[in-house]
Amino acid sequence: MFATYLVVTLLAAALTGSAAVANLIGHEYPKMEADRNRVPRSWVRPLGVLLGAGAVGLLAGFVVPVLGTLAAAGLVLYFLGALGAHVRAGNFRLGAWALFFVVALAALTVNLAYAAVVG
Repeated sequence: MFATYLVVTLLAAALTGSAAVANLIGHEYPKMEADRNRVPRSWVRPLGVLLGAGAVGLLAGFVVPVLGTLAAAGLVLYFLGALGAHVRAGNFRLGAWALFFVVALAALTVNLAYAAVVG
């Protein structure tokens, strides 16, 4: 169980962290997605901070497990909000969103399962 928890959590932290970096450095992809979803470009960096906090929280969960669970739950909520923005804007290009959401949901699932086992 620990191996699954470790791999999924590290994968989620790496994926989310890379998205955070893209947002924070002002990469063109997050800006294009913001435009496509009718989200102000001024939100790109704050959203990157949230993604970064989620990635750091997942890693902190190895030391304080409740932080990892809360970070994973926060990321699931973040990506549900992103789905709402996509739908509101009529943007049904959801491939990247689905990848991020499934990985965040997997991180939440393994965090909860591991907590139940270690308990």
